Amino acid sequence: MLDAHAVRAAVPMTAAVNAVREAFLDLAAGRFVVPQRLSFAGGTTLVMSACHTPTSTTVVKTLNLAPGRTPMILGTLVWNTAAGQVVADAVEVTTLRTGAVSGVATGLLAPPEASRLALLGTGAQAADQVRAVAAVRPVRRLAVFGRSPARASALAGRLGGEFPDVVVRVASSAADAVADAEIVCCATSSSTPLFGVEDLPERVHVNAIGSYLPSMRELPAELLTTAGCVVVDQAEAALAEAGEVIHAVDAGFLERGELIELGSALCRPPVVGGRTVFKSVGLAVQDWAIARLLG
Repeated sequence: MLDAHAVRAAVPMTAAVNAVREAFLDLAAGRFVVPQRLSFAGGTTLVMSACHTPTSTTVVKTLNLAPGRTPMILGTLVWNTAAGQVVADAVEVTTLRTGAVSGVATGLLAPPEASRLALLGTGAQAADQVRAVAAVRPVRRLAVFGRSPARASALAGRLGGEFPDVVVRVASSAADAVADAEIVCCATSSSTPLFGVEDLPERVHVNAIGSYLPSMRELPAELLTTAGCVVVDQAEAALAEAGEVIHAVDAGFLERGELIELGSALCRPPVVGGRTVFKSVGLAVQDWAIARLLG
């Protein structure tokens, strides 16, 4: 089994972003079979799978989430080919691929010169959000906010050491963090919006990857209503699992037909301006993309 260190050593973030981009293009071309994610025990156990039909390769990932446990998430990924299997630490694959998809969306939707990034959240997914954005945009300033000032300060210190040319600060609030941001990454398990739409600049790209249940919401409905475009990893998955999207659609703020799937957007890039949103609940094709690099 490839442990977390082996996974990280084998897959640089730039390679992860490129692999995930290619996987979404294949998804848009109909080259994947992706069953709906299975969720058990209130979302504490998740099972995800995908089959890439041209190569007959498959990936199956199981995750167990237990708030308060260290580590909170445990899991295993199995990559299957005709030649055999690769078994890897699913948590490291998940953080890599979740960061990578934000990198793909940011590369598509954020202004090419965007350099000011706000990171909301200090958990396991947070650092790879920064790494992925830095892989596709010239990040110069980073504001970090989390519920725990101590954890936010510690994460800011680690990221400052990793990116010595980036000016890193700890924000006093989510509103403070996003006030002058050109790119925002939300990586929390919040059940209420992290900021108000009025807190955002008029030109900003927002990634939201933390919520994966209908009860979770990182973004205000007004943002989805007023954004120039709302891109999701997959419309079916977002309408089943993304609390922000479900709330906005049910309340009449957003039409289902307004959702743009990432694969389609990569094939036919939208004309972007003002505020843009990417909402991801995570797809097994992302796991497949990272597993392919491991195999």
